[in-house]
Amino acid sequence: MDEKDIIKLIPKRPKGILRLVFSRFFIVLILLSVQLFLLALFFENLMDYVPYFTVFQIIFEVGMIIYLFNCAMDNSAKLTWLIMITIFPVLGTFLLWFSKIDAGHAMIRIRFEYLMGETHGKLKQDEEIISRPELISSGTDDLCRYLNINGCYPIYGNTSTRYFSCGEQKYAALLKELKRAEKFIFMEYFIIDEGEMWGTILGILKKKAEQGIEVRVMYDGMCEMSSLSYDYSKRMRNLGIKCKAFSPIRPLISTYYNYRDHRKILVIDGHVAFTGGINLADEYVNKKERFGHWKDAAVMLRGDAVSSFTLMFLQMWNISETEPQWDEWLYPEHEDIPDAKGYVMPYGDCPLNGEKVGENVYIDILYRAKSYVHIMTPYLILDGELENALEFAAKRGVDVKIILPGIPDKKAAYALAKTHYRSLIRAGVEIYEYTPGFVHSKVFVSDDTKAVVGSINLDYRSLYHHFECAAYMYDTECIPSIEEDFCETLKKCRKADENSIKNEKLFYKVAGGILKPFSPLM
Repeated sequence: MDEKDIIKLIPKRPKGILRLVFSRFFIVLILLSVQLFLLALFFENLMDYVPYFTVFQIIFEVGMIIYLFNCAMDNSAKLTWLIMITIFPVLGTFLLWFSKIDAGHAMIRIRFEYLMGETHGKLKQDEEIISRPELISSGTDDLCRYLNINGCYPIYGNTSTRYFSCGEQKYAALLKELKRAEKFIFMEYFIIDEGEMWGTILGILKKKAEQGIEVRVMYDGMCEMSSLSYDYSKRMRNLGIKCKAFSPIRPLISTYYNYRDHRKILVIDGHVAFTGGINLADEYVNKKERFGHWKDAAVMLRGDAVSSFTLMFLQMWNISETEPQWDEWLYPEHEDIPDAKGYVMPYGDCPLNGEKVGENVYIDILYRAKSYVHIMTPYLILDGELENALEFAAKRGVDVKIILPGIPDKKAAYALAKTHYRSLIRAGVEIYEYTPGFVHSKVFVSDDTKAVVGSINLDYRSLYHHFECAAYMYDTECIPSIEEDFCETLKKCRKADENSIKNEKLFYKVAGGILKPFSPLM
């Protein structure tokens, strides 16, 4: 059977109105509508008593303001909730309470904290490596120690790196490496969608499972509302592939809608790992056009640092396992990598511990930069700390350039990004928009020595609300390729300036201004 035909073994979801009616999304929509209707009736019956609640409302709002200012919360988020509670005292307070109690996450939080604690010492930091002069002088050793407070993220030598400047390059390398698998294949992706890309990959996975190779696939539960059927994991298991959806969407109001698994991880035999922004769907390799040309990026690791991505995958996989297994997969025999150069530090970011790991790594790069920081990101929805770090770097003479999409996938996010343009540009940050289409790359590169490639966007969802991952690289062989890709992409961009801001479409000006106070909730 041809690899591209294997997807036919798993029937596609119904299209059009049938897909909507028989989807879990439709069930959720109905139940949400019923709850909103009941809530409206409740408030309608209370309207007769509004005069009696005036004094209570004032006291209540003052109390909530005091509570907010004493919360361990980002200042931008505090301001947003303050607006919500002032305009809608009861509803705003209910939503704040609902988000604070983290409905639906009590068990997953306990479970994840337990697994993180159990695995904290699974991968040992080589003290000889972290004590090397170049890591100390660059501050990379300090960053490593910070990351290991929150997880198990050693910094490694003996790891080769290869950068992919587009989805097509990663896809070709991914197929090649999958066919070489001998022991196991672990895949964890935010989006899997039926099509040529996934059909070809699925054909290889099926063959490998038939050969007795351990094949595990995990995707975010939101796929069941968009690209895959609710029983897709069961259908995959019928092919011999172990599969599960992370945090499936339930037909109830739940903060599970925020805490999504946005990571992209592929590990093969513990020797090779991929990460970056590229999901498993045809638009990511430009076999289907949605928002013009899709510009993305990824990195492939070979060697010691792969163990960290194996551990990250197992931590997420074992959240729902009663008997977690680790050692069988964690300690392969790594061969010496003759062409390895520099150091690699894979890391993850968890929304459940209150630590902004992804943001702090980006800020560390900005504060330590001497010559330049070049950034590609699909979204620019910043909190005060990150915006200040970008402006401070530019004001002290660092060349800070940001490439954003020229064609947006989400108009609201696009409008919010533009609300940051004026202050950043006036501080000296240069902003460019990719005219051929949509930039989905999540890349930082600085001073020809440091780079981050991963899944972490510059927006609240990535920095606060999602599970994320990335590879931090110091002086690796692929860093010149990352900077070269940035410069080549820059040639296809238009530069934003005061004049373009002034002449921006009225819709984006109005939408950005209205949505700005609520950006931490988006």
